[in-house]
Parts: sequence; C-alpha cells; structure tokens
Amino acid sequence: MIGDDLIDEALDAIDRAFASAEGMAYLGEDVSMVQHQLQAGALAIAAGSSDALAVAALLHDVGHMIGHEVGEDDAAIALSNDADAHHDRSGARWLAQWFGPDVTEPVRLHVAAKRYLVAMEVDYASKLSLASVHTLELQGGPMSADEAARFAADPLSAAAIAVRRFDEAAKDPLIEAPAVRTHRDLVVRVLRSSTRY
Repeated sequence: MIGDDLIDEALDAIDRAFASAEGMAYLGEDVSMVQHQLQAGALAIAAGSSDALAVAALLHDVGHMIGHEVGEDDAAIALSNDADAHHDRSGARWLAQWFGPDVTEPVRLHVAAKRYLVAMEVDYASKLSLASVHTLELQGGPMSADEAARFAADPLSAAAIAVRRFDEAAKDPLIEAPAVRTHRDLVVRVLRSSTRY
C-alpha cells in the first residue's frame, strides 16, 4: 500500500501525461492517443473488469506519451523509422513507480498479447486495423509456438489479452470517452491497494 504523497504524485503525473498528449496522433488511427486510451478504459469499465484491469486498459499506451522521458523513442519518430518504440516496456516501468504488477504487467504484456492472439486465433489478424498490422511486424510478428507457450504460462497473460482486446476496440472516432479525471476515484482505489515490486 502506498501513502497519500505518492498517490498525489501519481495522479499529478497521469494528468500531466494526458495533458501533454492532447491532440497527439495515434499512429495512423482515426482517434487521438488520448481518446484511444480513454475509450479502452471506458470499455474495460463497461465490461465489468476489475479495478486494476480497468486502470491497465486506461493507461496501456502511456509509454507513447512519456517515452521521451524514459529514454525511448517518440512513437511517431520510431514509426517513421520503421522501428518499435517499446512503449509497452517504457509504460510499465513508468507506472511501476506507483502501481503493482496487476496494472504494470498487463501494460507490459499487451503487445505480446497481440502477437499471441495473431498466432493462436485464426481470424484475429483480420480484425486488426491497418496501423496495427504495420506495428505488429515491427513488434516481431506472430509468436512462435514456444513463445506462445511461454506467454500463456504467465499468470497475468489473461489480463494482458483482455487489455489487448480493449485496445483493438478503442478506435472509434465517433465516441468521445469521459476525461481521465473522471476515473480519479478508480485510480485512487487501485493505488491504495497497490503492492509495488
């Protein structure tokens, strides 16, 4: 459990990340980076997900927003160079300052979950957006059988798959999801119960 000072620090950092990314393009998708994450969080809540899973969905792409702060390439620059920005890892590391594995691991594993689903579900690749197909190749393509077995053995792989499904569904330009501040109580509940690494 973390104290009030760290909770305030986390809330301020999340607010700053979302404010700094306002209007940031989402790698060729029809929604902004902020709207994408807000939609993913709203979808997780509507599905009755646990608080931690809803927060992971809400913050799953935060690595794109803060990558430059933690020594990773900016997402747009990486994409223009046909490189992976590693936003999954940078986002999980950044979130680990405040959150435990029930939030950070689904964030860290959501790209792996895409690779897993493409390998394991015959029709999953056909559901991907064009931008997601392109980034899939940069991220290593479909998993091999050995990689898929290792991924499936991870206790948090199911949570990562859930985040990935919310991720793919959260690209509707006609939906205006509630602002990040709307989820403040949810985030505080998860922070209060967090056991960090």
